[in-house]
Amino acid sequence: MANSTTSESQSDAPEAKPPADAAEPTAAAEEAKVEASAAIAGAAEPEGKAPEPEPSTEPAEPAEPPKPVKRGRPEVKVRLFGRTDVGQVREHNEDNFIVADLTKESRGLMESDRVQTVGDRGTLLGVCDGMGGAAAGEVASQLAVDIIYQRMAIGSAPADHDGLAARLVHAIESAGLRIFSEAKLDRTRRGMGTTSTVAALLDDHLFLGQVGDSRGYILRGERLVQVTRDQSLVNQLIEAGQLTEEEAETFEHNNIILQALGTADSVQVDLTYVLLRRGDTLLLCSDGLSGMVRNDEIREVLRSLDDPLEVCKMLTDRANQAGGHDNITVVIAKFEGDDLAEPTRADIEGLKYTKYSLPEPAHISQQTIPEPSRKLKGLEQSKVSSRPPAKTRPGSPEIEVGETDEYDDGDDLAPGHPEDSIQIPTEGAPQWLVIMMIASAVACVTIAGYYLLR
Repeated sequence: MANSTTSESQSDAPEAKPPADAAEPTAAAEEAKVEASAAIAGAAEPEGKAPEPEPSTEPAEPAEPPKPVKRGRPEVKVRLFGRTDVGQVREHNEDNFIVADLTKESRGLMESDRVQTVGDRGTLLGVCDGMGGAAAGEVASQLAVDIIYQRMAIGSAPADHDGLAARLVHAIESAGLRIFSEAKLDRTRRGMGTTSTVAALLDDHLFLGQVGDSRGYILRGERLVQVTRDQSLVNQLIEAGQLTEEEAETFEHNNIILQALGTADSVQVDLTYVLLRRGDTLLLCSDGLSGMVRNDEIREVLRSLDDPLEVCKMLTDRANQAGGHDNITVVIAKFEGDDLAEPTRADIEGLKYTKYSLPEPAHISQQTIPEPSRKLKGLEQSKVSSRPPAKTRPGSPEIEVGETDEYDDGDDLAPGHPEDSIQIPTEGAPQWLVIMMIASAVACVTIAGYYLLR
């Protein structure tokens, strides 16, 4: 006990050194020293000092570092509406449009569909203007919106922006091939086709696939910019410098388009994109609006009205007041959300038509070609189709425009549908009949030779 008491009193004092002439420690002294060390280890803390917790035998968990801010997909909200009107001249409406939330697989304009939060599959908007006479144009445009929606809705969510853009292009191409096939099967629908201006949105990236002369516009700030290009004769002449925009308004052949879904087995989809900013407004429309109402007037309506439903109604009314010579279709979408950047002056002034290039493997994939015999034609934008699918409008002449496409595989149809000519079967005849025909021919030649040589 004495040894223990002494050790406690020395716990906070430096250990005394033995004098130089001290004897070597005995075994008992060594044992006492060991016991003293053990006592020191278990000694209590001095009074007035809180006891420290005993160290845990388990490894201490390291303090959790602050988590880095991980930026996911920007949250984008869309307020939208669409409207179509037969106009003042046409007997029936050949236009169609589509508004769909691909994530929810919801298509339509119910109250719940008019305000969307863009999910991981995106949002789909589109306008199709049918042509072909009778009810064929209506059939073509309906087939287009149905097939494009189906192709965009199936499969897993796109992995990235390239995946969504490629899916959009393939969906439009598939719709064109299906319409072309339907037209070949039904003689009453020969020549039917439709334009297609379709927008697909994933977070802040808006992609537009264009075939024909329906249009896509973006209103940003005070600027209204057409972000698609018409595939039409008049636009080709404007870009070539042979026609001014003022002259184009009264050009007698401004109804001629150079490409449409369903008039050939393949189409060249013009793919463009817009990096959205907060407050942007998208307008998709058929030429029943853009051909009747000037851009300045369209811009003022978009700026003055906030509700997409009211905008659609006002624009269709303006087109009807201007004459309503064609069916009128309008789709409006307003983009909002804190994750969208506020537009700067550079964003407003730099808004323009911008092409989007897909990686080659994603753009041409065997999985996306609907039929093994399908051929993709690499049409250049500067080329003019040798067989333009003219929109059928009262009093409009049919005009053949431009030069022959150098990539054409020679399957263009001549006037009169020569594919309907009668074909004499040369296969499948019984073998005995073939032998008799050959034998008869040989006999005839032999007999004729006999009489000639006499």
